[in-house]
Amino acid sequence: MKFIPPGKTIGIVGAGQLGRMSAIAARQLGYRLAVFDQDAEAPTACIADHVVVAPLDDLDAARKFARLCDVVTFEFENIPADTLRGIQEITPVHPSPEILHTTRHRIREKNALTNIGVAVAPYASINEPADIHALLERFGPGIAKTCELGYDGKGQFRLSTQNAIPAELIRSIEQGTEFVFEQLVPFEHEISVIVARNDRGDIQTYEPFENVHTNHILDLTIWPASVSQQIQTTARSIATSIAERLDLVGLMCVEMFVKAQGELIVNELAPRPHNSGHITMDAAVTGQFEQHIRAVTGLPLGSTGRSLPAAMANLLGDLWFKNGKLTEPDFAAALSSDSRVKLHLYGKSSPRPGRKMGHLNATSDSTTSDSVTLNNVASDREMSPMDSVIEARKRL
Repeated sequence: MKFIPPGKTIGIVGAGQLGRMSAIAARQLGYRLAVFDQDAEAPTACIADHVVVAPLDDLDAARKFARLCDVVTFEFENIPADTLRGIQEITPVHPSPEILHTTRHRIREKNALTNIGVAVAPYASINEPADIHALLERFGPGIAKTCELGYDGKGQFRLSTQNAIPAELIRSIEQGTEFVFEQLVPFEHEISVIVARNDRGDIQTYEPFENVHTNHILDLTIWPASVSQQIQTTARSIATSIAERLDLVGLMCVEMFVKAQGELIVNELAPRPHNSGHITMDAAVTGQFEQHIRAVTGLPLGSTGRSLPAAMANLLGDLWFKNGKLTEPDFAAALSSDSRVKLHLYGKSSPRPGRKMGHLNATSDSTTSDSVTLNNVASDREMSPMDSVIEARKRL
């Protein structure tokens, strides 16, 4: 890959919040921006020099977009494979369309991880509704997940021998939707590692993040994760191995479960900046979005060092509704709760329940890792980052 110096144009397929924050980082490094999205008012559009508005499967529009760019990346996985291949015929795409082809489909992804030698939850394809009973007998309780297009819990069904198979799942299978059955994994922690790699093979990983989900949507992230140093080291090694074997150029998030005895099970891969890495914007030497831009342009990777323990809380569209009415949150009250709290909004004009509208970050006054944990301390100076973002969110 040739070096893409500042002043050249980076293209981003998709114009949501991850594209927006990547674009801001690119701007700070001196790059110009082009965006390809079907929504002319998406969050990244107002930051870009060029906006190509068309359905993502429009190959003529994709080629027009490619000719504006010196390198192209993307902010989400649900992009037609032919679109990225068409763009790649004209300009480099990082991460590669081949990586996206693997990671956007759960069975292909798990097959690839298994071939690398990475532990995943036992799994099998669901080809017809009758398969479910056999898989429950074979694996015990599990989760049926759509192979593609599922995120934030969408397209997922928890299954056990005690409960009837959901009619919606049966209907989806009969209509041709691909599903994978994953054995339910008992775990003590959910963590993620973000790894960056450039085309020279240089690699940087961030310390693992600990993630708390509510209704299948990431709610809180604690950094560093409250796991042993040995688990942290092993998790970073796994992420490094995956990045090398897949020949990653760019950024990738590796989501993992930590079992009771410290065993690590890889859950999913995301070849892009990730929600759990938002805390790096305020708590790392190099934030994930800047690191992503560095990786795809060939700039030297930045330090992933953590300045202080930190925490992040997502802001969903539910906070914009009070007593059933659309009401602007009280951002001033949230920020007045603790001067260390930082507000990041994504520029979305239409809030709705479950939609990610922004996030809150907070760092600690202390360099000790136990200052991150939830401790219900009332003092502003002693309040943990987790307490701080939870309290600030309550005031919205």
